[in-house]
Amino acid sequence: MEMIFEGHDYRYAVEQSLLAFFPNERPVYGEEESNRARVSLTVEGQAGTAVTELSVEGRTARGRAQAALSGAEDEYQRERLLQRAVKLSFFEAARALTGVTPAWGALTGIRPAKLAAGLLEEGKSEEEADRILRDVYFVSDSRRKLCLPCAKAGLEAKQGLKKNEISLYVGIPFCPTRCAYCSFVSNSVEKSFHLVEPYLQALLAEADSAAAMVKDLGLKVRSFYMGGGTPTTLTAEQMDRLLSRLREGFDLADAVELTVEAGRPDTITAEKLTVLRKNGVDRISVNPQSMDDRVLAAIGRRHSGDDIRKAMELVNAAGFPHVNMDLIAGLPEDTPESFRRTLDEVVAFGTDNITIHTLSLKKGSRITLEGTRIPTEEEVAAMLDYAAPALGGAGFAPYYLYRQKYMSGSFENVGWCRPGGTGWYNIYIMEELHTILSLGAGGSTKMVDQPRNRIERVFNLKFPQEYIQRPEKIAANQAAFRAFYQQMTKQ
Repeated sequence: MEMIFEGHDYRYAVEQSLLAFFPNERPVYGEEESNRARVSLTVEGQAGTAVTELSVEGRTARGRAQAALSGAEDEYQRERLLQRAVKLSFFEAARALTGVTPAWGALTGIRPAKLAAGLLEEGKSEEEADRILRDVYFVSDSRRKLCLPCAKAGLEAKQGLKKNEISLYVGIPFCPTRCAYCSFVSNSVEKSFHLVEPYLQALLAEADSAAAMVKDLGLKVRSFYMGGGTPTTLTAEQMDRLLSRLREGFDLADAVELTVEAGRPDTITAEKLTVLRKNGVDRISVNPQSMDDRVLAAIGRRHSGDDIRKAMELVNAAGFPHVNMDLIAGLPEDTPESFRRTLDEVVAFGTDNITIHTLSLKKGSRITLEGTRIPTEEEVAAMLDYAAPALGGAGFAPYYLYRQKYMSGSFENVGWCRPGGTGWYNIYIMEELHTILSLGAGGSTKMVDQPRNRIERVFNLKFPQEYIQRPEKIAANQAAFRAFYQQMTKQ
């Protein structure tokens, strides 16, 4: 669809709205297309007016929304109000043209719970916040029931944080094989085994310098998370070496949780689990995505549902206090019926934390490149519509959620937990509550100054080979981190 903007450049907000209503369209700029969206914004005095004119397959519609700017406290809030008007004008036009109201209404952002949390922090009651989500943003009943509990969990997490606390992320970009839906920077160990040990050496060096920096700045680690890739692709000896070094360098004694993704059951052994427990890991994530052998084969997993069951026997025997399991709604070859069977079995494992993802058709994934058949939007909706009441009935409640581009049905990913099973790191990173220091290839360090609403990012090099060969990039990122915190202390 041809996108024409006048008086603004709120591309992201409008593009997300486009995908919600017209999932087969892609935005183009400077090229004439028969399908067109003209989105204009004018500001006069203390009022902004956004108008969207849509033309799709010969049909046209118009949407209009206004923003009152007199109450804006700063330029940041003023921009937010204008952007909201632009989104609402597009939403109004698209809804008139299609007759469809997406599950998340006019909300297009990654973090819908952040909006709800902001309303509660302003002093609004849950009922008032719910009414605003319904009447201003047209969010459906089912999604509001997800959003508000996650907003409350985010506020609880925020209240428990201290100014000098951060979270630590360590990335292991290796997997046994590459899943069909994956677009992360991860390497199959079949092709890159020779890189694992040099990578580990580079990671240990980065960890040593980062630990010294954190100590020098007077920071404390609130939560620890090792992800990937699949961290348990490492051998037991390599994992022990890495975790021991991290514990020596960083003070993890007061961390509320130490999490390691064991992800793929074909990487889980009793020896590795013993190493994790010995090093204080109290939360492990086993991610089957599906228990159906047909689906596992379709996504390129070289294990079966029985392998998952055997892995869970090992995990339960190892005595981890908290276990998370991930599922994905909308995988190739899956159906609402087989998804229900998967979810029911995963609940029966007795885990206290389950994450329900919605398939995101990311560029670079094999599903996208090969045109694999995937469930329809209606089938994905049926999967999610089963998940919420089934998990609620089993004692789970939603505690964090986020959305991504190109998700089936423009739905969401939701973390569910039983009482005491909250994964705090997930809330910290998703609600941007405090700094996440990321180590390893592809790591994205997000530095957060909450009182001043200031966020800065630095990125490690993506690929293991260049990460190994260019330690000067790590040094530059750590210098930026140090400067950020030194500036915070001066203000």
